[in-house]
Amino acid sequence: MNLPFDNPLFLIPSSSGIIFMISGFLMLKFPPKKINGLYGYRTSSSMKNQERWDFSQKYSSIEMIKLGALLILSSIIGLIFKPDGKIGMFLGLGLMILMVVFLLIRVEKAIKNKFTNE
Repeated sequence: MNLPFDNPLFLIPSSSGIIFMISGFLMLKFPPKKINGLYGYRTSSSMKNQERWDFSQKYSSIEMIKLGALLILSSIIGLIFKPDGKIGMFLGLGLMILMVVFLLIRVEKAIKNKFTNE
């Protein structure tokens, strides 16, 4: 089976899914220990205190791995359909952006649910 590396609807979700999974595994294995502005899941809610920081690093890593796998799975669409150039690119980028937004929503909701007393 020839993989359609010229189809952005396959290439963008599969490559970004691999990057999501690798980043998730690295963050899970080597989480940032202290709150910082350079590395890790950094939002205002995750940086409020050390307990939130530690929780959000682990939770976001696991979610990145899951969503990376979902992106790779969604690249199957690119094996079935081959839309014209720009349409395929917009669809592929749309899937990737959707997963980033989904990651933010899921992690922020988990932080809010876990730290309701603050």
